[in-house]
Amino acid sequence: MIVALRDGGKPVRYQDAIAPIALGGACLLAASAVAQELLTPWGDPDLQGIWSNPYNTPLERPERFGTREFLTDEEIASAEQELVERFQQPGRDSREYVGTEKDVARAYNEHWRGDPSYARGRRTSMIIDPPDGRVPALTPEAQARIAEKAEYLAALLQGTSGGRPGPVSPRRSERSPDYSLDRLNRADGPEDRSATERCFGYGLPLLLPSGTLGGVARVVQSPGAVGIYYDTGQGQGFSRIVPISDDPHLPSHIRQRHGDARGHWEGDTLVVDITNFSQKTSFYGSRENLHLIERYSRVDENTLALEVTVEDPTTFTRPFTAVQELAKNSDRDNQVYEGGCHEGNFGLLGMLINMRAAERAFAEGRGPDPATQDNATGGGGP
Repeated sequence: MIVALRDGGKPVRYQDAIAPIALGGACLLAASAVAQELLTPWGDPDLQGIWSNPYNTPLERPERFGTREFLTDEEIASAEQELVERFQQPGRDSREYVGTEKDVARAYNEHWRGDPSYARGRRTSMIIDPPDGRVPALTPEAQARIAEKAEYLAALLQGTSGGRPGPVSPRRSERSPDYSLDRLNRADGPEDRSATERCFGYGLPLLLPSGTLGGVARVVQSPGAVGIYYDTGQGQGFSRIVPISDDPHLPSHIRQRHGDARGHWEGDTLVVDITNFSQKTSFYGSRENLHLIERYSRVDENTLALEVTVEDPTTFTRPFTAVQELAKNSDRDNQVYEGGCHEGNFGLLGMLINMRAAERAFAEGRGPDPATQDNATGGGGP
């Protein structure tokens, strides 16, 4: 990608230009002179457009890179070849689980999953702080609650093709220890199914993945607010409205899945402070105590930088920060439409109806006990 950054009067690729740019510990991207000219009619920095992630960059840095933040040209070429080999290798369409619930569920997901992006960005990871590029260690409190949930999920899978050996666990009738966003090996009601099956939409922070299911973010501005619509995954899009306001956050007893946002401008950067998350979201085990600070800045005509700092002292031993450089899509050739997951969500209804039918059949001596079937791990997704 060629952009309006200059090196000795010559245009350079954006990913080549960002390597030496570092501002303090956060390694912020410098706004170019072009960005300063991109203003809305009312004078705010113009962040509007349809943005996507062109690079296949991991969130966490592979340990072999240590504290090194950027790849060499040779490493980028090697990484891109590895991506091609990984996703085009024979056996991707293997049906090694023929005759199982896993094979049937996996077939649905494979229908929608196209080729990912084979472009590797210059960054070794999205996380730039801490210096090792890794999610910080979890607190003992977080480790305990995550382990408790993992054991509960394992108990419900016990005795199935996807679980450990043994009889059906008596815990099958227990309530989840948290507000479950996972696939439980049970379908007594919609609350037993995953957040994606229930059309919750992706949670925050949303660092757009690359590739077919990565999706896009459309940003629209007004003098008092910034709207962002995400078209992601299989109908998991959702909208956010960020008021530009110095009003205080909502009272602490009011909780929302995507939190309560307040935005303000710091020069050319939109800073968004988000609190008041609910149990209906989870990021690496962080829920209602999640606190995010997002920073959006226009680097040039075709690039939007997003930096997000994640904080939760009940989950992480320290805050951490990740960045993305998003590419602008053509407004003429691309359109973003409202997601229709709920309108077309016959799958969830079918899961519940099928489970009731299986239970009736088993009670009448026909068919297997539904408790001995794996209805949680099929398809390999959450």
